[in-house]
Amino acid sequence: MAVPKNALKKWEKVREFALGLPGAAEEFPWGESVAKVNKKVFVFLGVDDGSYPLGVTVKLKDEETHAHALTCPGAEPAGYGLGKAGWVRVPLAEKGAPHADLLCDWVEESYRVIAPKRLIADLEAR
Repeated sequence: MAVPKNALKKWEKVREFALGLPGAAEEFPWGESVAKVNKKVFVFLGVDDGSYPLGVTVKLKDEETHAHALTCPGAEPAGYGLGKAGWVRVPLAEKGAPHADLLCDWVEESYRVIAPKRLIADLEAR
């Protein structure tokens, strides 16, 4: 399956943003890209090889933000029971999918939920 250019550009921007956050590191459990902070995942990035539709999965604790994310085309609570804890999967190739800037805002919110206070302080000092 070919990866739509627009979706890939969003994915690359979100990945770059996530890995630029204080203490963030990329790992590949299950063969998929994730960004972690303090050994905990704050965004699931999936794969960019076209074997699965591009999307990002973030943890959104703010009720309004969580509800907004679920209104995006194709968005759904994350699988494996993660949806119950506030995780939302947002596909990137759907018509009307969120812009990269909004996705980066959601990645930052997810990071703030997961990251230790000292790293959040580093982020705020930037």
